[in-house]
Amino acid sequence: MNIVILAAGMGKRMNSALPKVLHPLAGLPLLAHVINTARKLLPTRLVVVVGHGAERVREAVGADDVAFALQAEQLGTGHAVAQALPLLDDSQPTLVLYGDVPLTEASTLQRLVAEAGGERFGILTVEMDDPTGYGRIVREAGSIVRIVEQKDATEPQRAIREINTGIIMAPTGHLRRWLSTLRNDNAQGEYYLTDTVERAVADGIEVVSAQPGALWETLGVNSKVQLAELERIHQRNLAQRLLEAGVTLLDPARIDIRGELTCGRDVTIDVNCVFEGRVHLEDGAHIGANCVIRNSTVASGARVQPFCHFEDASVGAQGRIGPYARLRPGTVLGEDVHIGNFVEVKNSQFGAHSKANHLAYVGDATVGSRVNIGAGTITCNYDGANKFRTVIEDDVFIGSDTQLVAPVTVGRGATIGAGTTLTKDAPADKLTLSRARQMTLDAWKRPVKQAKK
Repeated sequence: MNIVILAAGMGKRMNSALPKVLHPLAGLPLLAHVINTARKLLPTRLVVVVGHGAERVREAVGADDVAFALQAEQLGTGHAVAQALPLLDDSQPTLVLYGDVPLTEASTLQRLVAEAGGERFGILTVEMDDPTGYGRIVREAGSIVRIVEQKDATEPQRAIREINTGIIMAPTGHLRRWLSTLRNDNAQGEYYLTDTVERAVADGIEVVSAQPGALWETLGVNSKVQLAELERIHQRNLAQRLLEAGVTLLDPARIDIRGELTCGRDVTIDVNCVFEGRVHLEDGAHIGANCVIRNSTVASGARVQPFCHFEDASVGAQGRIGPYARLRPGTVLGEDVHIGNFVEVKNSQFGAHSKANHLAYVGDATVGSRVNIGAGTITCNYDGANKFRTVIEDDVFIGSDTQLVAPVTVGRGATIGAGTTLTKDAPADKLTLSRARQMTLDAWKRPVKQAKK
């Protein structure tokens, strides 16, 4: 089939310079959700109609399997689809979607596709308790004969509860001909795609319908209020799927997934956690409250305390992280590694059973197994122009308040005394330290505050 996605609108009610279809829902632009769903249907041609902010939309999509048609003036949905016609294959039917309706399920669209086939005109319809603002489905003897927009509807027609979602499927050759006959003599002065229904009926083309599994699949975004409402609906749905898969969510209403979160068995997630990009939590992982985890993995049995931030990081099995720990890109932690409160790790690897329990910065470092890094330790990896690497071999003990000035290597089994500034390699199995001689001045007296005159 051909798939056309309408994404040309300005979205004035969004009150934003960002094109409406690029506003994010669950970390992805609205349009990206629609394109991802469209791809599941394996279209032969996928066309996005752009208009307002066309270049930004093209750049945001940036995919080889998507073609673009330009609607220079926004003259209605019928006019928008007409701009895509030169890119369509007349031998295949065309499905029309909307870049600001992000939550339609592929299974719903497949029902519509199956109902319409290659020869019928298919409409996705839904019944609403309050259909105000939507085009009404007008039936005669049970068959759809037309769609009437709210502003053009009579009082009896406005009482109809079955509404047009805007999503249609039609034979492309017929659609091309019907679009060429559209008129804009209506309340909004636009060329309505919905007017093609009457053309189909006049030509003897059967008009059929399919319905979504839920009303929220058909909801669009025209304002920040609606965007926020859809965000919560989507997050609720994602939370429901996690719960059904066996994940323990301490409050399903307080989780945000802005990408793809996959979980093993017996995973527990506390409140107010945000997952961005691709995150995988293995069996028995426990994520404390108020954590932000982006493009990272947490291995089996690991426990992440509250208020931790991960990005492009990997936590090993049985790890103990936080609270208030930050793992930056390139962090790889082995089994049973402890990274404690107010410890930052960047582009560093820790071997099994190593620890940095408090107030440390470990950057551009290779840390062996069974290493203890004391409080206040810093790897001085940057000289103002270049980054250098620190190597800490197995079984090393680093005393508190130590600065390791890279490039430097601490040999296996070495001990570094507290307060050391290490600028040369420390030999294995020896104590290395550098500190000034301690002095006591017996005659010294603390200054006294002078009385004001």
